[in-house]
Amino acid sequence: SMEKMIELAADKLLVNFGAEILKLIKGRVSVEVDARLSFDTNATIIKSRHLISLFEEIGIDKSRVMIKIASTWEGIQAAKILEKEGIQCNMTLIFSFVQAVACAEVGATIISPYAGRILDWYTKNTNKTYKSSEDPGEIEELAGCDFLTIGPKLLNQLQNTYKKIERKLSPDTAYHCLESKTSYDEKAFKWQLNEDAMTTEKLAEGIRQFAKDSKTLMSMLRQRLINETAMVNDSIELFVQPFQENLEETIEYARRTEVEECYEKREKGNDTSLQPPTYVN
Repeated sequence: SMEKMIELAADKLLVNFGAEILKLIKGRVSVEVDARLSFDTNATIIKSRHLISLFEEIGIDKSRVMIKIASTWEGIQAAKILEKEGIQCNMTLIFSFVQAVACAEVGATIISPYAGRILDWYTKNTNKTYKSSEDPGEIEELAGCDFLTIGPKLLNQLQNTYKKIERKLSPDTAYHCLESKTSYDEKAFKWQLNEDAMTTEKLAEGIRQFAKDSKTLMSMLRQRLINETAMVNDSIELFVQPFQENLEETIEYARRTEVEECYEKREKGNDTSLQPPTYVN
């Protein structure tokens, strides 16, 4: 169907972009599962396997690819299965401790907290200005995590700063934390999300925005497919038209010849029982 063709084209486009990025870097690339699958564990697993297979078809090992999945309960359960299959998962749209814990328990390769969006939400909704020691979005306070996504403006500021930045986060400090281990089943997970206004709002907003982006891409691919199909049909028509005209002329010639031969036989043999053929178009 048209929709299935568009979906496959979108998957292939994402993989092609990822492949081009991998030509420029030594590490891994993240490819996002359609956000509209955020509440469907099985569909997320199927889509993730398909994306990995597309990379493998062009010679890229799955060790260089991470599948980016929204950190809903359903998405986290999909990651649990995928990680056991050796498919690395980058759990995105994390805004709360409960999401981080659930991702850690299923063995997700990476979690991606949106520290900047968390800060923005609290600044807007509390009318409070946060100091660096309280601000989870401050780069210095996050020094020590495995990876950081930093905007160009902040990168420039860091480049022009000669201040020594001390590591704030490490496995050792986490290990010596006095807090007891926490675990959440599905009911507890969803309840904790429900009780956290910031997480509930930002998670839903993020999924909607990612889904909107997917729809935009699908719309662009649909229009291009329609245009190219029309161009192909026009080309076929231009190619076939001369042959069609010649075929019609040939058929008409054959009909006339057969009729003429019939009349000729009647005249020579004086056989009036011979009737010329009748054609119905």
